[in-house]
Amino acid sequence: MTSRDAVPDLAALRPLLPSPLCESADGRLERRGVRLLLKRDDLIHPELIGNKWRKLAPNLTAAAGRTVVTFGGAYSNHLRATAAAGRLLGLPTVGVVRGQELAERPLNPSLARCVADGMRLHFVDRSTYRRKSEPSTLAAVLRAAGAQDAHVVPEGGSNALAVQGCRALGEELRGRADVVAVACGTGGTLAGLAAGLGPGARALGVPVLRGGFLGTEVRALQSAAFGGPRGDWSLEERFHFGGYARTTPALESFAADFEDRHGIPVERLYVAKMLYALVALAEEGAFARGTTVAAVVTGAPFTG
Repeated sequence: MTSRDAVPDLAALRPLLPSPLCESADGRLERRGVRLLLKRDDLIHPELIGNKWRKLAPNLTAAAGRTVVTFGGAYSNHLRATAAAGRLLGLPTVGVVRGQELAERPLNPSLARCVADGMRLHFVDRSTYRRKSEPSTLAAVLRAAGAQDAHVVPEGGSNALAVQGCRALGEELRGRADVVAVACGTGGTLAGLAAGLGPGARALGVPVLRGGFLGTEVRALQSAAFGGPRGDWSLEERFHFGGYARTTPALESFAADFEDRHGIPVERLYVAKMLYALVALAEEGAFARGTTVAAVVTGAPFTG
């Protein structure tokens, strides 16, 4: 299915929706009277995992058979998910990769997976990449990549369509939790999640990047998707562990321990930081006794 204006049949990929919501007893939270649930979005689809499915699905439908162009760094989960979607649905994909210098180096396992799934990589210098949202720069990049008529999905997949897709995550959790926590990169999942939750529930975003910019991004995304603010949400910005793709021995130890306690694989760059934040916040008394907290498992470890 590659003909123009042909809408891909996403149902043929058989996603597991709604994703499972599992009780996950953890003594560290139980001592504070807090109940922990895990929203297993990592089980939605073996290749389009978690929030990648929720954000990509409406964009893939909108692409209607056209080439999909998107953006990311050398280890981008989003690039890998888009490439996998292209292979599964027969859609051509182009990944615009930050760092012209990478074009002269052997591909790392993440980018190699993208190529194996049929994605054509187009490397740009870091200055151009920073200006990719400017219309003139974007047009020049698309021309250079030979993809002027493509459907463009932004870095991380967060646009109005993606936010609308993530609203279903909140709807699946209505009445099931008082607080729903999610790790945040570009803010699209949090924006949609908050919109979908019912009254009395709060979405808690844990940014994995430094900078304190995400609140503005979430508000802008909600305005683009819904015309204005939606839902009750907040950010806890203390748990980025140095920034994107950075971890510490303490975070690694925590993630390994959580895997042992609960028997699930813990993705380190996003999910581990969110889970660490929840345990720390519980120990600080941030949640009232009797609170039910749902943690969204948005991804799984990349195995190369």
